[in-house]
Amino acid sequence: MISYNTDVSELSEDDLAGFFVGWPTPPSPAQHLAVLRGSYRVVVARSHDTVVGFVNMISDGVLTAFIPWLEVRPEFQGQGIGTELMRRVLAEAEHLYSVDLVCDEELRPYYERLGGVALTGMIWRNRAACEG
Repeated sequence: MISYNTDVSELSEDDLAGFFVGWPTPPSPAQHLAVLRGSYRVVVARSHDTVVGFVNMISDGVLTAFIPWLEVRPEFQGQGIGTELMRRVLAEAEHLYSVDLVCDEELRPYYERLGGVALTGMIWRNRAACEG
């Protein structure tokens, strides 16, 4: 059974193992925890005591938000956890004008099924920032 909550105060670095598989420069566990604790909204999925997924949102709290990370541990993918995480975090943003998300091309169909609309965007990356 999967449970969902928005409280990250009890999370530790050890709870966040197993994420960012295949990332060229994944964040350190300390960075990961700091990002979640500093986010506007976070939803965490757990199977028993194990964190199996999360989504976070950064926002001004007035009009705009950005969803930088949606992650589900590989062994838990394909069970609807990511979809439920997105549903819950978007529900937290119903009062906002826009919620933006940037994803790799192969993930577009997934987010389109959730109601996302593709548009052209730009990004800047400093991969050295994750090398801590």
